[in-house]
Amino acid sequence: MTNLRRTVLADAAIGLLADTGMRGLTHRAVDGAAGLATGTTSAYFRTRKALLTALVHRLVELDQAELQAAGERAPVPRDAAELTDGISAFIRMRLEGEGRRRSLARYACVVESAHHAELREILLPRENAAREIVRAFLTARGVSDVERRTLTLLACIDGLVFDRLLAGDGDVPKREVRGLVAAALREPDID
Repeated sequence: MTNLRRTVLADAAIGLLADTGMRGLTHRAVDGAAGLATGTTSAYFRTRKALLTALVHRLVELDQAELQAAGERAPVPRDAAELTDGISAFIRMRLEGEGRRRSLARYACVVESAHHAELREILLPRENAAREIVRAFLTARGVSDVERRTLTLLACIDGLVFDRLLAGDGDVPKREVRGLVAAALREPDID
């Protein structure tokens, strides 16, 4: 029951953070969002730091499960158009419904992690099946420095999600995604 209760509280904290921002994330507000008695959150997470750490761990757990499942369902794209479609679907997933709420919470935590190294450690990108698909696609095309290009492409995708959230626009910028995929495939000019 304890782990289940911690998960319920962390999920409520993610939703609350997405809806109200960092200033709205209080123990009492999480109690209310979770529909639990006042004091429940502070009984499980004594400090704000403990609550925030649990929230970030849960956020990463949910994101990793989603990325792992997406990667396991999808074959390695046959061409740049298929990769563009797959990335566009991923961006859409991060801009709609619960994906949007988690994205908002994630970026609030990223900003907070600038002041808390322990949060940065939790938020560091991790291996998953979706990342492996991008890496395999680039490898199959003979791209040099596959690891760096994979990380750069994924960071740019993250930037597109962030940009669309700031714009309040759920539109997937497919043209930009196509450009990022093309850039990842292009060999750099050598002077």
